[in-house]
This record gives sequence, C-alpha cells and structure tokens, in this order.
Amino acid sequence: MTERYENYESQVEPRVVEESIIVMGEAVKQAPKITGVPTGIEGLDELFFTVEVKDGKPVKKSLGGIPAYAVFNVTGISDTGKSLFVEQFAVAQAARGEKVAFVTVESPAVFVAKGLEMRAVAMGHEPAKIEKNIVLIDAASHGSLRENVPDLLTTLAYVIKQYKVRFVVIDSVTGLYENKEVAARAIVRRLFNFMKKWYQTALFVSQKRSGHEELTAEAAGGYAVSHIVDGCFVFAKELVDSQYKSKMYGKQVGDIVRLFRIDGCRLSGHDTRTYIMEITETGLVKILSPIGGR
Repeated sequence: MTERYENYESQVEPRVVEESIIVMGEAVKQAPKITGVPTGIEGLDELFFTVEVKDGKPVKKSLGGIPAYAVFNVTGISDTGKSLFVEQFAVAQAARGEKVAFVTVESPAVFVAKGLEMRAVAMGHEPAKIEKNIVLIDAASHGSLRENVPDLLTTLAYVIKQYKVRFVVIDSVTGLYENKEVAARAIVRRLFNFMKKWYQTALFVSQKRSGHEELTAEAAGGYAVSHIVDGCFVFAKELVDSQYKSKMYGKQVGDIVRLFRIDGCRLSGHDTRTYIMEITETGLVKILSPIGGR
C-alpha cells in the first residue's frame, strides 16, 4: 500500500485545490439555520439544546428535537429498540407532512410497511395519512442496491428529487458491508457526504458485534463509523441480576432494563447522562429518567 501511494505521489504533480478554501464568515452565511426536528420519541426532544448569549452570559435554550441536517448513527445489540426507534421517527415526520425515504436493507419493503403501519396506529395516526409520505427503497430484495453503493445513492437521489424528501432512514447500514467490514468507513463516508450534499436529516441503524461494549458508540466496522457521523444514539439492555442493580435501576431482580444515551452531537448541545428506556406493549420507544434520577 505504501509503495503504491509513493508511486502515485511521484506521478501526480501536487496542486492547490482552491475550491476547497473558504473563509469562515462566508461558510457561516452559506450554512443552513439549525432548528429542532420533533422526533415523535417521548422524552428525547428535550435532551438537545443550543446556547445563546443573554446579558453577556451563555444560556441554554431547548432545541425541541434533534438538530436538522444532522446524521445520527443508531447503534446497539439486537432487541434493543433500534428499528422501532427509526420507524417511530419516520412516522412522526410523515405525520407532520414531511417526505421520508426509508431504505430497508434487512427486511423486504412489504414487511417494513406493516411495521410502520403498526407504529402509526400506536402513535395515534391514521395509516392512510402517512402512507403517501414514506417512500420505501427495498435494498433487502435488490442485491445491486446492497452491493453497489453508487446504485443505492443514484436511486436515493432520484427519490429525493422526485418526492421532495427531507429525511432519510437506513436500516441498517451494517447490511451494506456484510463480510467486508474493512470497507465500512469508506461506505459510511460516502453515505454521510451524500446526506450533507442533499441537506438531509438522517438516521443510520448500525449493528453491534458480540464483543463490543454495549454502552459505547462502537459498532460493526469499529469506531470509524461513529467518528464520521454527527452523533450517535446508543441502545443497550441489561439483566438485573443483583440487589445492587435492583436498587440502582429501581427494578426487580430478573427484570431486563433498557438503556439509552446520546454519544456526541456536532450540531448542538445534548444531555450526556444515561437514561432508562422503555418499549411499550404497542411497540413505542420512550426515554424515561436518567439513572439515579440526577
């Protein structure tokens, strides 16, 4: 690899890439205004904030949702609520009249559509009112979309233009680099740059491997994936198997506790505590209280 790079250096004359240079003041003028996007997830929206100067002092102001144009990694082991979370988010945007592109990599589109319908009913929305606002891209049933990133991005660009999409969900990005995790960083980088180019607010579901620590942002492909995106939502679950845990979580020994935390966000401030999370009987994710009630 080093030899190939050195050969490339010797054959290509270095040049100044002038189009890459921009004064901060000009960049600020071109940047979109960051506002809060209501997620439809109870207990989540108030965990993000901006900072304003008032009377010469910095003051926190609630953003009222995740920052617009942010790309978040949604990571955790199986059965922690990741897919429910992004489906709930997609339904909430559709219910607000927004268009959502939902790229399904794990399950065929017809089955994902039924899950979205169930989520809509549980959230109190008429499925008929949200169906026209969610556009499914079935990468699970079409191998070329999973194996060929340019095909996926070209299809997604078509959907964004055709349907005026502003929100994208990919469940899961891990399915785009199965058996080739060495390519994870390159693939996620292309997806991230694409979302920025098209000014999308996006959620990427990412699977953890058995050796990963549950409450870290690490996922399949390593930390490289979480380093690229704007922030991470980390999902975990833990068996209450001692009196100490029972007291800490306020649960009975033998119960399963679900945990949630925000691992970084470049576009706004956020709560850094670990929260108790709940999945209701109707399949809705709720963020409850921080551990210890602090």
